[in-house]
Amino acid sequence: MKQLVIISGKGGTGKTIISAAIATLAQNKVMADCDVDAANLYLLLQPEIQETRPFTGGEKAIIDVAKCTRCRECVNACRFDAIAENEDEEIFIDPISCEGCGVCSYVCPADAIKMEKAVSGEWYISKTKYGPFVHARLGIGEENSGKLVAEVRKKAKEITEQSNLDFVIIDGPPGIGCPVISSLSGTDLALVVSEPTLTGIHDMERVVQMASHFKTQTACCINKFDINLENSAKIERWCEENSIPLLGKIPFDEEITESMVQGIPLTEYTNNSASKEMENMWRKLYKLFTGEEMRK
Repeated sequence: MKQLVIISGKGGTGKTIISAAIATLAQNKVMADCDVDAANLYLLLQPEIQETRPFTGGEKAIIDVAKCTRCRECVNACRFDAIAENEDEEIFIDPISCEGCGVCSYVCPADAIKMEKAVSGEWYISKTKYGPFVHARLGIGEENSGKLVAEVRKKAKEITEQSNLDFVIIDGPPGIGCPVISSLSGTDLALVVSEPTLTGIHDMERVVQMASHFKTQTACCINKFDINLENSAKIERWCEENSIPLLGKIPFDEEITESMVQGIPLTEYTNNSASKEMENMWRKLYKLFTGEEMRK
């Protein structure tokens, strides 16, 4: 089993479009959407949810008003201003402001505050016309997205092993933060999607450096390469100087936007030059994975 993660240093580079295209091209795989803060791969894969599981990411403080002596020790100790008095002079805890640090339960002399697990999202096992799909949704303003990513990846790997499949294809989050690290660590190959802008180049360099830190093999592709040929040339030179394979240069095409609006992966929507470039890129990725040419 091989794991491919598709990441980018910044949002909006076309990562999910490429992930959906690979879903139509790769055989014997499980798809996983690990961009749990803003999951959108489901819009193109049109999944039918088979199982829904709650995600418990952390804890919240709960106060027993009957035990509370109103000493205000917890109010003074909470640095997040999550504890206050109501109109009846009773102590209450705002669950939205509570960060789950547990200091209030530690300082309470009456043992009136306890920490309870809090549901902060859901993850799903779905079926699609392209194969199994594991995805998730983190609640608004909730944290521990890296932990939720780990849950998604764990289940995708289980399905792959149980069904004797070959690949896990991961649509990762943008940036270099905790959920990206959780998506990247332990994978066999990271495909970094860049765009020919100054911010795109800068953020591509950062995410490649991060992948190198975790000793993950890395390859790159340029999306919308023809909107700025000078910057695309800079990316090519940088990849060559750093021994990073450049697997694809996808042209800008309005049909890409049309395919998204229709909710259809590009490689099924049309056979234009962008679609063909994604097909060529998958062949190169397959060879990097297996050391063999993909059979047509």
